Amino acid sequence: MNIEKRIREVFSIEPISIIIGIVCLIVGAIGGVSYRKKIAEAKVGLAEERATKIVEDSAKEAEARKKEILLEAKEDSIRTKNELEKEVRDRRNELQRNERRMIQKEESLDRKSEALEKKDEQMSKKLEQLDKQKEEAKILHEKQLLELERISGLTTEEAKTYILATVENDVKHEAAMLIKEVENKAKLEADRRSREIVANAIQRCAVDHVAETTVSVVQLPNDEMKGRIIGREGRNIRALETLTGIELIIDDTPEAVILSGFDPVRREIARIALEKLIVDGRVHPSRIEEMVEKAKKEVETIIRDEGESATFDTGVNGLHPELVRLLGKLKYRTSYGQNVLKHSMEVSHLTGLLAAELGVDVTMAKRAGLLHDIGKSIDHEMEGSHVSIGVGLLKRYKENQLIINAVEAHHGDVEPQSVIAVLVQAADAISAARPGARRETLESYIKRLQKLEEIAEGFKGVEKSFAIQAGRELRIMVLSDQVTDAGMTILAREVAKRIEEELEYPGQIKVNIIRETRAVDYAK
Repeated sequence: MNIEKRIREVFSIEPISIIIGIVCLIVGAIGGVSYRKKIAEAKVGLAEERATKIVEDSAKEAEARKKEILLEAKEDSIRTKNELEKEVRDRRNELQRNERRMIQKEESLDRKSEALEKKDEQMSKKLEQLDKQKEEAKILHEKQLLELERISGLTTEEAKTYILATVENDVKHEAAMLIKEVENKAKLEADRRSREIVANAIQRCAVDHVAETTVSVVQLPNDEMKGRIIGREGRNIRALETLTGIELIIDDTPEAVILSGFDPVRREIARIALEKLIVDGRVHPSRIEEMVEKAKKEVETIIRDEGESATFDTGVNGLHPELVRLLGKLKYRTSYGQNVLKHSMEVSHLTGLLAAELGVDVTMAKRAGLLHDIGKSIDHEMEGSHVSIGVGLLKRYKENQLIINAVEAHHGDVEPQSVIAVLVQAADAISAARPGARRETLESYIKRLQKLEEIAEGFKGVEKSFAIQAGRELRIMVLSDQVTDAGMTILAREVAKRIEEELEYPGQIKVNIIRETRAVDYAK
């Protein structure tokens, strides 16, 4: 019974213990999960706090960076403003200086104009006096002839025959002297012509050119740009010189680089490329090559536009496209300081006006005038004179034979075969001879005229001298009692020689001496 009772007690207690154990396990599991959840929540809160702090720190840093950028931008704007103000001041000062120079030049021109007007008035009065004296001399001459015929008993024709027979030997001697003089003059002309050819060759090829025709100046924003143009170990400047064929001279000249070269087109390409590089700010060999290519295309466009504009302005149509392009290249070519494209257009207009006056084909005349110096567009690239080069170009592009002859004859190399060829010669001379057209400004032109008159008046027996025909002729009035007829020839030669020694001038100057002979007698 006890055993049975014990068994019953065991079996009655065990289920309760098991249930309690299970309940404890469940409670423990729930507590563990709750504890882990609290730990996870704490970690999430800590992470959120850190994220919030990071965001706040980033906002503060961004605000500080924003203030720093704004400050830098403000400093840049102030610096740019100062630079612009300095440039404006410099421009204003330059304009004021130019205005003062213009006022001075205007005053000088006014004075010179007044002097020229006075000279014109004096000349007019003297011409009137000369006309009166000429009439008086004519009347006296007729009276003398009548008196001589009465005294000698010979008619005028008989007297002439007698005089001619008397002076025949003297005339032969003078003819021999004249022939010798002509030979000497021909030698002098040949010498002058040879010097002109050499001078022209020097202008095209020599090292020492006039600065205005071989040099371009590029302004720099500051002197620091010089170092960037030179580059590390000179690689940038070497690349630019190699690509353009132009020499860059970087010296002590403030904020400027000098481009030196004989080919004006290449020099223009170098100038445009360098200016683009300065504006861009990135100066390295690959960028230089890119800018040089862009500059070449830009200059080629300018050349074609200038050629088309020239044909449009002169009314010359139907030219071969290559001839139009070569005309545009003349924009960058000068002759004695005169722009060849402008000169060609001027010759075209003048030839057309002359042709219209003479009833010749105006269109053909203008065409010949426009193309007369076409050879100068490539004369630095080929051997030969610009005339022979131009003739070759016109033959290549099937131009009219009349045009070709006008171009070939405009410097007298061949005989002109038409009126148009002669008109081109005349128009070329007019365009080159007008005041200030070649090599000199109006001021130097007036100085040359004054120097001509000073040279003439420095000789004994000269009463007055006048430089006329735009300085192409020097007319000298001499005193008849101090200068004989034979002495006039010697004086003319001495004046011409003195002009050659002391003056520089395009073309030639004619020395014209005038001597007045007076016969005076008194009736008693």
